[in-house]
Amino acid sequence: MAREMRRKRQSLSAKAITEVLERNNAAILSLIGDDGYPYGVPLTYVYGNDGNFYFHSAKIGHKIDAIRNNSKACVTVIDENNVVPEEYTTYFRSVIATGEVSILDSDEEKLDKIKLLSQKIRPGAEKEMNEAIDREWKGFVIIRFKPVDIKGKEAIELVKKEGQISRDI
Repeated sequence: MAREMRRKRQSLSAKAITEVLERNNAAILSLIGDDGYPYGVPLTYVYGNDGNFYFHSAKIGHKIDAIRNNSKACVTVIDENNVVPEEYTTYFRSVIATGEVSILDSDEEKLDKIKLLSQKIRPGAEKEMNEAIDREWKGFVIIRFKPVDIKGKEAIELVKKEGQISRDI
């Protein structure tokens, strides 16, 4: 299923990929939407120490319909995207994962993951977090994205600048 990266010198190590995913909180979740057309939606996420991504969502809508119709999905996280006009290029770093998406069934898992997501977004606000969870509990679901392939890549200029720091040698 997974294609080999063409420009291997620009690939990120597993450690660098994890660092990118842990320091960011916004991703594009791409699904197969209505009539087989792609549907990409920007979402806030948390990357769990189990290697899965977690998102919260309303219980109804295009995203939920797409997940119920086809579990295949892709997640894209952009870590850096600096346009360098005088070089006609962009210094970028990103991670793309393909895998399977599902809606958590267990209330225990749902609570654990919404707390994990909430703590990433607003650390140290436990009282407010618990109040918001209680208030919104019936209206949201937690989506789990389980990667089967995950790759990261950065601009060759960053590779040269960082001297292979973010790569496995």
